[in-house]
Amino acid sequence: MIKRFSTLYVGHIELERCGLAGTPADDRRYSNARLAETFDTARAMAEVVDRLGYDTLWLAEHHFQHEGYECIPNIPMLAVHLAHHTQRVKIGCAFNIVPCWNPLRLAEDYAMADILTKGRVVFGVGRGYHSREVETFGSPMLDAEANRELFEEQVEVMLKAFGRESFAHAGKHYTIPPDVPYRGYRLKEITLVPRPVHPVEVWQPIVSGSARSLDFMARHGIKGVISATAEQTVERWVADYRDAAARHGRTLALGEDLILGFRMSLADSVEQAIDSARPWFEEHAKFMAPLGMLRYGEEMVSAVAARQAQSPTAASLENGVRNRAWLCGPPRDVVAYLTELEARYPGLEHVMIAWALSTPRAVMLEQLTRFAREVMPAFGVKSG
Repeated sequence: MIKRFSTLYVGHIELERCGLAGTPADDRRYSNARLAETFDTARAMAEVVDRLGYDTLWLAEHHFQHEGYECIPNIPMLAVHLAHHTQRVKIGCAFNIVPCWNPLRLAEDYAMADILTKGRVVFGVGRGYHSREVETFGSPMLDAEANRELFEEQVEVMLKAFGRESFAHAGKHYTIPPDVPYRGYRLKEITLVPRPVHPVEVWQPIVSGSARSLDFMARHGIKGVISATAEQTVERWVADYRDAAARHGRTLALGEDLILGFRMSLADSVEQAIDSARPWFEEHAKFMAPLGMLRYGEEMVSAVAARQAQSPTAASLENGVRNRAWLCGPPRDVVAYLTELEARYPGLEHVMIAWALSTPRAVMLEQLTRFAREVMPAFGVKSG
């Protein structure tokens, strides 16, 4: 039964001339002062969702984007700041790009954030999809197999660091601790200081639905986020995630330990909702399609898995609505569809809503308020 709602803000600033006929994505360049506006928007989002009864504000880590699309380089640091301006909402990492980090450094930062926010930061891990950021930090991105191999070892290191008072690790990429003398003895184990004091819940995006990634998640008890994906693909991945958990000794109901995410546009009619969102949808597609990250149909999902660029003009908002990656229309229609999902996925408890990159701050705040007042109460969540 759905009982938790969250939202995602990936860190875009206010953009002008949006849409396919607007400024080309690669021609956008903003001043440092403009790029820093993302932190004001994050605070505004956090304060609204805190007041309205949302469970989590999810943030995305990205680097070097002078174009203004994704401008948050450190989620745990921002989470501590946002916790000072809110009372109860959790701040989720969606996702820390693990190959951009030394895994022990990320584990330390998260542990500090966990303690300072009294457990209000939710941990999340991802492999990344921008070559500019991952390769600049000295990790592989273009070599997908090397990227996955590194990521998996890094996650294993962090889970050991979180869960054990002291540990050692010997792998292809990391030997922890190094075999060096220290104060008259040789290092054999090391302790993360500090360690988290609250249980660490780990989330990971399900992007291609590969058996290897699902088995990795199941083996380590990692929960999954399926976002802005065509519903026929969602149906397959939900079943595959449950089956992977079963192979590793965990019995889950369909939808359990998963978040389903949707792009959203609420209006009094479907046509009004689509017309309102179109320029921001087109801007989102213009930026994300060359990276191969749209999942509004099976053909697009295949391109994501193969890491192939997609055509921005091949994506249409109407197709996204048809395939339920986007929910556009009156709140009552959204309630009806989410009620269908409850019947289809009896283990599903958590739904995430988001908007296209470039959606203005005022629009996101208005939509968050309307969703909280006209959708969430149907599922027993009271709006503040």
